[in-house]
Amino acid sequence: MNQYVSPFAERYCGEEMLRLFSPDTKFRTWRRLWIALAEAEKELGLPIADAQIRELKAHEADIDYAAARRFEEKLKHDVMAHVRAYGEQCPKAAPIIHLGATSMYVVDNADLIIMREALELVRLELVNVVAALADFARRWEAAPTVAYTHFQPAQLTTIGKRACLWIQDLLLDVEEADRRLGGLRFLGAKGATGTQASFLALLGSEEKARKLDERIARAMGFPSVWRVAGQTYTRKADSQILSALAGIAESAHKFANDLRLLQHLREIQEPFETEQVGSSAMAYKRNPMKSERMTSLARLLLVLGQNASFTAANQWFERTLDDSAGKRIAIPESFLATDAILRLYHDVASRLVVNETVIAANVRRELPFVATENILMAAVKAGGDRQALHETIRRHSMAAAERVKEGRENDLLERLESDEAFKRVRFGDVLRPERYVGRAPSQVREFLKAEVEPVLRRHEKLLGWKPDVKV
Repeated sequence: MNQYVSPFAERYCGEEMLRLFSPDTKFRTWRRLWIALAEAEKELGLPIADAQIRELKAHEADIDYAAARRFEEKLKHDVMAHVRAYGEQCPKAAPIIHLGATSMYVVDNADLIIMREALELVRLELVNVVAALADFARRWEAAPTVAYTHFQPAQLTTIGKRACLWIQDLLLDVEEADRRLGGLRFLGAKGATGTQASFLALLGSEEKARKLDERIARAMGFPSVWRVAGQTYTRKADSQILSALAGIAESAHKFANDLRLLQHLREIQEPFETEQVGSSAMAYKRNPMKSERMTSLARLLLVLGQNASFTAANQWFERTLDDSAGKRIAIPESFLATDAILRLYHDVASRLVVNETVIAANVRRELPFVATENILMAAVKAGGDRQALHETIRRHSMAAAERVKEGRENDLLERLESDEAFKRVRFGDVLRPERYVGRAPSQVREFLKAEVEPVLRRHEKLLGWKPDVKV
């Protein structure tokens, strides 16, 4: 308890994302890359023995971290420390470990491998949040609720239609995750400045140097490599990936803010556990703490995305080391923040509490104002003067609004019904809430069928994720 521990590890994230960005995953991936390099170099004619490859594979997961730390204290170089530690365990293979490579061969390629797996996990989480909200939208597709513009009561919509607005943002995020995964390329074996000069000298031909790149990429599950690179892959790749994660932050922040406002109105609330405490002082409080945490983490994620943009903009020529320290923090924490946000999002979206009585009361309170245009049209059809009727409605509306501000009931309907100008209007027909939601129920059905269901079918194998939320 006397050292800093990341809240991501202690409170917010799932085991799988934490494992992906653990030191052990990184250093095991480095060893996989050294094995792939040695195998490809052997296949292309370098004098590397089968026994050396077997020795490397025998110790692939058996990392002596104490030895690596000892070497790094001496060498001040993490990659060479792990080369030496691996070589101690593999004395036969020691001479050919990291042959022809520069540090970025393992560092950058490992980052790409890990980011690919992390982005696949993010996509799985996104798809399941979409599925949870789709179930909610389907259930409440036709339930009228007050719609707001400028957070002022406007017209009516439905609960399901509002949920579709949240889903639509998430579908864009799924699309972006698909795009980034489809466009991921491997750095491969490019050498100190990206020219493959060291591998050309080792292998003796351009064709073999090119094949080395392709074989290692295939061994690591990548269909393509960056054809041109410096010592590193372009840092715009990181910027684009973190931009996709920042897009998820935007969507989640929008949802969480909406829900916080809805909970203030007591219309829709996030789940609240049986023994959960809302406030240490005010025992009656039921705070939207999960939505608030989502907005807080989303804010952090939006800022972390900017780090990658600054890094991409500031790379000098073929490489500079000012990307390294920030990259080690910004990329893992961006994925960890995304994981934490989506775990909360799924938990909240799959257990939303709808207070139908409150919503109905709010609809009744605002319906007289919403219905005035229909009342006006009905009175005109009955022979009234449109301009005179409009002025009468305006005058009664202002008076009724003042009553509402004083905490009294909205008496606009009573005022209009008792006004001689509206005596021919059948108010019972005019005041059904479902008449004022427009095409919202149909829009929900059409949206779910045309846009949501195809995405869920395409990613059907990803469905069924049920995360736990630690705190």
